Amino acid sequence: MIEVVIDSIRVSLTSQHRVVVLKDSNSDRFLPIWIGPFEADAITIELQEMPPPPRPMTHDLLKSVIRELGGRVVHVLISDLKNDVYYARIVVEVNDRQVEIDSRSSDAIALAVRAKVPIFVAEAVMDKAAIEPDEDVEQDLVAGTDQPTESENVDESKLSAFADFINSLDLDPDEDDDNN
Repeated sequence: MIEVVIDSIRVSLTSQHRVVVLKDSNSDRFLPIWIGPFEADAITIELQEMPPPPRPMTHDLLKSVIRELGGRVVHVLISDLKNDVYYARIVVEVNDRQVEIDSRSSDAIALAVRAKVPIFVAEAVMDKAAIEPDEDVEQDLVAGTDQPTESENVDESKLSAFADFINSLDLDPDEDDDNN
């Protein structure tokens, strides 16, 4: 098991989905997991220590139920990845024994931030889906440039569609505009 921390939650510009980005605590590997907007909000509210809503959210309710039944959340584990779907387990200790509960990864993460417990990812899942930043991209970001370096070969023929589009735009500010 590899311990991870929540690096960020990002918004897709093309859909209602969000991406929670988990970072390996001991390396520069990142695991992006698509989640829904409600789960993203639930995670964000807790991470930003915002005041809780007047009534408990689902993840707050689950935390309370576990506590009232004499249990405690030990950790959560992103345990598997099948057909682009992440699977998770919530590990709960009840009466000196550990019980694993099947969960969606987004719900497990939302519960983990509320219970303030570690999040782990199975090594096989990290090996299959984790990404590492490209060193060239990292160096460009550190240097503060996004310009191509001499080592990058840009195939300008692939950009011709963009050039054609830009050249077709009427950007002459002196011409009358019907919308004015």
